[in-house]
Amino acid sequence: MIFVVRHARAGDRTAWDRPDHERPLSSRGVLQAKDLAERLADDGAARVVSSPYVRCVQTVEPLAALIGVPVETSDDLGEGSSGEAAMAMVADSPDGTVMCSHGDVLQDLVWLLAAAGAPVDPRIPFQKGAVLRLERNGSRVVAARYEPTPG
Repeated sequence: MIFVVRHARAGDRTAWDRPDHERPLSSRGVLQAKDLAERLADDGAARVVSSPYVRCVQTVEPLAALIGVPVETSDDLGEGSSGEAAMAMVADSPDGTVMCSHGDVLQDLVWLLAAAGAPVDPRIPFQKGAVLRLERNGSRVVAARYEPTPG
């Protein structure tokens, strides 16, 4: 199982006057990150890979702390990156990998998964803090379950 996560709620982009990659989670996003950690810790999460953007790293830090692993960062999950790079990570990562990225990358990823025959609806809304659980047979995705953000 691979867990694909969209970062939790962050502060307002238009009100942020510093570089966007430094924008942190909002107080609601911090709560979403804690909930995410609790949901995934017992479900086989064993590795955590994130976009280097602060809001993504902050989303998965509670999970990484709970399961005792570092947060690895990858530019391939950064905002504006290609869905192809994320698709390659889904295919090549070991089971238990949690990947945290941005809406644009994840929407591209689900379209590519669907085009490759994976049973995923490419129109899923991918809310902030949502999880897409991908089951694989080898590197091929054979089942997908979208979990919207609770509440």
